[in-house]
Amino acid sequence: MKSTVVAALYQFAPLEDYQKRRLPLLHTCLKHGIKGTILLASEGINGTIAGTRSGIDAVMSFIRTDSLLNNLEYKESSSTSQPFLRMKVKLKKEIVTLGVPGINPTKQVGQYVNAQHWNQLITDPDVVVIDTRNNYEVNVGTFEGAINPATNSFREFPQFVQQTLHPDKHKKVAMFCTGGIRCEKATAYLLKQGFENVFHLKGGILKYMEETSAENSLWNGECFVFDERVTINQRLARGRYSLCYGCRLPITEEDKQSPKFKVGVSCPTCYDKLSNEKRARLEERQHQIALAKNRNEPHLGRQFSKDTP
Repeated sequence: MKSTVVAALYQFAPLEDYQKRRLPLLHTCLKHGIKGTILLASEGINGTIAGTRSGIDAVMSFIRTDSLLNNLEYKESSSTSQPFLRMKVKLKKEIVTLGVPGINPTKQVGQYVNAQHWNQLITDPDVVVIDTRNNYEVNVGTFEGAINPATNSFREFPQFVQQTLHPDKHKKVAMFCTGGIRCEKATAYLLKQGFENVFHLKGGILKYMEETSAENSLWNGECFVFDERVTINQRLARGRYSLCYGCRLPITEEDKQSPKFKVGVSCPTCYDKLSNEKRARLEERQHQIALAKNRNEPHLGRQFSKDTP
C-alpha cells in the first residue's frame, strides 16, 4: 500500500493580489487529487496538504512558479491514509494570527537556526528558550528546558511577552513551533519590542525531527499536528494520541479509560464543561457516524476542524 505524502509549507511574502490566487491554486490541487488546507493572505501563504507523490510535486511546482513564492519553507512526512477529507484554500487577514498590526517578517525577522545547530543553542545557559505553541500542544511534547507560555491561541503570545520578558534582562531568546511560521512571526514581534538577539528554529519541530536522530534529539514526547494523525513521533510516524471531538484536544489511551470519556462526545478535560445542547449535538453526530459506518459509507463530518497554524 502506497503511503500518502503530507506536505507542510509556508512563506511570508507580499501578496497584494492574494485573492486572485485562490481559484487557480484550488483548481490545481483538485486536479491532482490533493486534499488539505492552504491559507492565503497579503502577508503570504501557509498550509498543509496531502496526496500522492506525483500530486504533491505538481502542486509544489505550480506554487513555486510564482516568483514571490519560490523560497517556501517546506517539510514532508507520511501517513498510511489520507489525513484530510477535502481541499480548501482560504483567504485570511493573516496566515498565522498574532493580531498585532505592523509585524512583517519580510522586513524584520530573527536569526534562523538550522536543526543541526539547535541543540547547541538551547543548551546555552544564557539563552531563554520559548515554545510559541499553544498549551495543549506543549503538553504533548516540547524541548527540554523550554518555557511554556500557557497560551490558548497565538493571539495571547504578545501578552505573555509583555508580562514575562524584558529586553534588558533577556539578552538571548530562542523560539520554536511546529513548522516554523509562528516562531518566525514571534521573532519579528520581539525585535519590534526592542529585543536584539532573537533566534528561531528554521523549519520548526518537523524539520528538527526530520534531520535529527533519536539518539541526539533533545525533544521529549510527540508533536501535535493539525490533521487526523493528531500527533507524530520522532520518526515522523503517527503518534499515540487521538482527538476528542468534544473539545478538539489530544487524548491518550489512559484518558479513554476514564468514565468521563465517551467516543465522539467528551473526555476528562471537557466532560464537565459541555453544555447540554452541545452534548446532545455531539451524541447525534456520533450516532450518524455509526450509521454511516454500518452502511460502509464515509461520514464527511469527521474532518479535523482546526486551521493550519
